[in-house]
Amino acid sequence: MLDESRRQYLSDILKPVSPPREISNPFTEAQKRVMLDVVHDKGPWKLILAQHFPSAESLLATFAGGFPEGFKPTLDMFMTPTFRGYFGNYSTALYPELHEVFYNQAFLDHAKSYWGAQYAKPQMMLFNVNGPCANTDPGHLDSPSFRGIRHENSPTWLCSIMGRSGLFQDYLIKMAQVITWFSHDPESGFTYWPEGPLKKPARVQSPIYNRAVVVQNEMLVHRGEANGAHDRRRPAGLAFDSVFTGDPDDRDGWLVKTGDEVIERYHTDDLRFLVHWSAEVFMDFDELKKNMDGTDNLTHEQAIDTLIKDVRSRGIHIETPSDPLNDPAFISTLNAAYNFGGPAEYPAEAPVDAPFGMAA
Repeated sequence: MLDESRRQYLSDILKPVSPPREISNPFTEAQKRVMLDVVHDKGPWKLILAQHFPSAESLLATFAGGFPEGFKPTLDMFMTPTFRGYFGNYSTALYPELHEVFYNQAFLDHAKSYWGAQYAKPQMMLFNVNGPCANTDPGHLDSPSFRGIRHENSPTWLCSIMGRSGLFQDYLIKMAQVITWFSHDPESGFTYWPEGPLKKPARVQSPIYNRAVVVQNEMLVHRGEANGAHDRRRPAGLAFDSVFTGDPDDRDGWLVKTGDEVIERYHTDDLRFLVHWSAEVFMDFDELKKNMDGTDNLTHEQAIDTLIKDVRSRGIHIETPSDPLNDPAFISTLNAAYNFGGPAEYPAEAPVDAPFGMAA
């Protein structure tokens, strides 16, 4: 267990360059419809959990702590019917009908203004979608990217721990996101900790239909909140191979399927539809050039070696594994070394759901 001064040090690392900035009506209804039509017609889409996390240890490494000592996690505990797909990646719109929403001048201007930067380029655009859904996430960081080690070429857990450690700030790629929600839930919102997770939380409160925030989510502990009817938040039959897709007979109909079995149906009005647009920003041309020409990049070997040396310098025993990117014990040890214990408090209106199978 880390002492209080170490916990506070790690918490203080996790502050965005600027507080989140709220935006109203970032998308037109026509743009929203085009995005939903891509989701409806281009699926099926997998669970977030199934796409990014091969083990419970790799998932917990992205969380902001908050679990009791001796807690033995399983992936099934955190499985909720939340699905993900990509509208754009590698600075490229993946569907021609989304060209306008991806290469979005207003969003680029927001990103540059947020940082006070001269340059920005769209990097990625994804969506998360669910119907009624619990949220067992105690708070997390989005996967940061570093020169040479990015979410596209590295495990999510590694990027998260690198960000939480504070050891790689000189390599951190500056990013800004525009996160937009479309939800009719009268209570569900977005919780975040703008001064670090050991300080007071803040909320974007419902209604969050076509509302957005400009953020640096890699350095901001945050969480979406549970939504929808309690008795529909975990469909019977939900599994790691469950998928989300459009109902071929209804433009506003949505299906969750496990194999060939339909285990849940939604209408568009039931959905919590999140659109995450992300840009890389550069303070000046020199920073742009350094980021793009690859002359000052980290390697995975350098990053792992730096983390191991830092952990050992704190008197913590850690083995040098033969497969560090996939070794559960190694991941757990690193996570514990940079785990400040979770946010100090949550809004009374937005408590954390206990992981399934764990006593509340």
